[in-house]
Amino acid sequence: MKSAFTAKGSFTVSVKPEEQNKANEITFGRYTVVKKFEGDLEGASNFNMHSAGTDNGAGAYVAIEAVTGTLHGRSGTFLLMHAGTRTPESQQLNITVVPGSSTGDLAGLEGQFVINVVDKQHFYVFEYKL
Repeated sequence: MKSAFTAKGSFTVSVKPEEQNKANEITFGRYTVVKKFEGDLEGASNFNMHSAGTDNGAGAYVAIEAVTGTLHGRSGTFLLMHAGTRTPESQQLNITVVPGSSTGDLAGLEGQFVINVVDKQHFYVFEYKL
């Protein structure tokens, strides 16, 4: 049986636009993203993010993030799958560990990753089982 844990901390993020195309009222984009994690998760990640948005403020993005680091003292790698949507009034974000993607001391990892932005600073809460 796997034990449940909560990891908390902060991260810095660098987003570099790679490509944007507009088709009618929809803008499609591709970005390179680099993160550095601090707290219960120490490490880094990099990935490409793909987005689409309308002129009225609706949009979505998807990404698969490759994380390398130490989580509560256990080293390894894992993938996070992102799926987010937004309207001018709200947003939804689902970030999940890709089943079977973890390595090293993190083999068997599963969980949900939540991002909170406060005063332009990025924080995470990672509810996971191992």
